Amino acid sequence: MPKISYTSHAFSVASAKKIEQANRILDEYAAQGFTLTLRQLYYQFVARGLLRNTQREYKNLGSLINDARLAGMIDWYHLEDRTRNLASNPHWEHAGEIVESAASQFRVDRWAKQPIRVEVWIEKEALAGIFAGVCRRLDVPYFSCRGYTSQSEMWGAAQRLIRYQQASGKLKQRVVILHFGDHDPSGVDMTRDIIDRLNLFTGRKWQVRIDRLALNMAQIEQYNPPPNPAKETDSRHSGYAAEFGSESWELDALEPAVLVGLVETAIADLRDQGQWDADDERESDAKRALRSAAASWDAVTDHLEAEGLMVDNEEPDEPTD
Repeated sequence: MPKISYTSHAFSVASAKKIEQANRILDEYAAQGFTLTLRQLYYQFVARGLLRNTQREYKNLGSLINDARLAGMIDWYHLEDRTRNLASNPHWEHAGEIVESAASQFRVDRWAKQPIRVEVWIEKEALAGIFAGVCRRLDVPYFSCRGYTSQSEMWGAAQRLIRYQQASGKLKQRVVILHFGDHDPSGVDMTRDIIDRLNLFTGRKWQVRIDRLALNMAQIEQYNPPPNPAKETDSRHSGYAAEFGSESWELDALEPAVLVGLVETAIADLRDQGQWDADDERESDAKRALRSAAASWDAVTDHLEAEGLMVDNEEPDEPTD
């Protein structure tokens, strides 16, 4: 893993200790397959009693981590920015490679024959990366609401849920949305907002269910994440404070393994395991066929050329003396 030094920096004893603590936390999560954001790393410092939960401490830690990475003291792969990513087209050297790639990417729709369709909705875009692995593994669509979901996206989601139900025919699938959000005045209200607008746009209240999996008071009591003052400038503050008090908590403060476990447990309870296993076997058979075709691609192209269905456009070898 790369710890690459680009600049020199003289760190104080206290700063060097924080860098050591950061590396210990980052190594621990890397061993579990997780890459943290700076904010998640900060919450681990707070949860372990290493920092106070203030904006000043967060900014100071960010500056220290930035200097430490440039000085080659923190692995560049152990922290990531999930909000800025390069998009590009995939490329292959020859057609056989794309067939092999197709084998890896081929997926049977695991939910088409299930009694329930499931989606995962996440308040924060920065946390989408935590959910990506488990959602892809369980074939569950997921997306970041980025706060209150836009009207366009909410209407589009309603049309998608209606299509699920129409496509299921006699099966009459129900839809369950697993929602994850902060426990603060707006974060709690966002679950209510999703319910209300989906009911408005679908017109079928009994077919769409919203399960708020986190962050809830039971989890706050269990995991004791660091609190923040609930924003008094939030128009929903008075109602929230009357029910929950003056403190709020961010979803980021829960460990990634906890969030992944919540999704896994919910999916296990919602799916028909027998149908899941049958679809798993069907998917495996198709992947084996594609890999067999990729391994025999030269024979496939020879056959196509012999039948006049493909032209050999390979450049001839250079003449030799």
